[in-house]
Amino acid sequence: MNIFKNFLKAMFFCLLLWGILPQVALAKNTFHTPIDFDTNEKIYGTHQIEAIKNWGINSPTSGVVSGSVMQMDGVGIGAFDDGKKITGIRGIAGLGEAFMILQGKFFAPIFLGVVVLVIVAFFGHYKIVGKKRFNHGKKLKVFSTYNIITHWGAAIPFIIICLTGLMMVFGDKLGGGTPIRLAKNIHFLATFVFIVFGVLMFLMWFKPALFKLYDIGWLKIMGGYLSTSKTPVPAGKFNAGQKMWFWLATLGGFVMAGTGLIMHFFYGDINFLRLTAIIHNVLGFGIVAMLITHIYMAVFAIEGAIESILNGHMGEEELAIMHGFYYKELNANR
Repeated sequence: MNIFKNFLKAMFFCLLLWGILPQVALAKNTFHTPIDFDTNEKIYGTHQIEAIKNWGINSPTSGVVSGSVMQMDGVGIGAFDDGKKITGIRGIAGLGEAFMILQGKFFAPIFLGVVVLVIVAFFGHYKIVGKKRFNHGKKLKVFSTYNIITHWGAAIPFIIICLTGLMMVFGDKLGGGTPIRLAKNIHFLATFVFIVFGVLMFLMWFKPALFKLYDIGWLKIMGGYLSTSKTPVPAGKFNAGQKMWFWLATLGGFVMAGTGLIMHFFYGDINFLRLTAIIHNVLGFGIVAMLITHIYMAVFAIEGAIESILNGHMGEEELAIMHGFYYKELNANR
């Protein structure tokens, strides 16, 4: 019955999100000012601007007809009928040029830097510090079958979204074409799967993911991961690092899904699309970094740790050392 109720809550949230996003995205921007088109030749965000970028301002598919501008209003396109000549792409002053600089020079290199630096850092940790090892002879049940299914139901599309997103970021370096278009379609479809299971996971774990005072102690010693000693660390069912990842992956993931859908369906004017693209990319830096961190911690940092979310059981020694407060709760309820 609880599973059914959680599923209904997730579906209600998805419908609410689907209904609100277009209204927010279509809100009128009152801070319009002309921007020199000459400095914004590489801007994209609508089919029209993409065409201008690729084929020039005089192209019949560029959205410019007889010197007038075709305005995008939501997903509808209509031509200005007041005879105005094209003088620039309208929007908040400076945002167009800022987006052009970020998109053209910074987004891809930053994503590359995040991926490389995080992997190098954890490779160094593995070689210098090494993994923690615990006795896994006696195990305790920590995750239910529902926990496991919901986790992987959110995790698999989440990983797919990140991988296909990186493919799109580096699309020009990968040769573009069919593989990148396929990645974009998979990225789009995986978003809906993540939204459903992401909401279920949020409802399932938001309470144990709330921060406690003892989490400060965990942060001070970096969770004990800087040594292989079996010194107890202050943590509940989820440690402070896992809690940070939970909130970023769920709430941050929902923001990524929302901004991604806005860009996919071209809700709003060109300037609103630029803003959502900036938010989408900047948030993506943190999500990609934390995803790699989460995978490393689960697979490499502690021997056998990944088994807990595969079969629901964790070794008693690992629980006592790495999740001491939760271990006490389990013993109290025996």
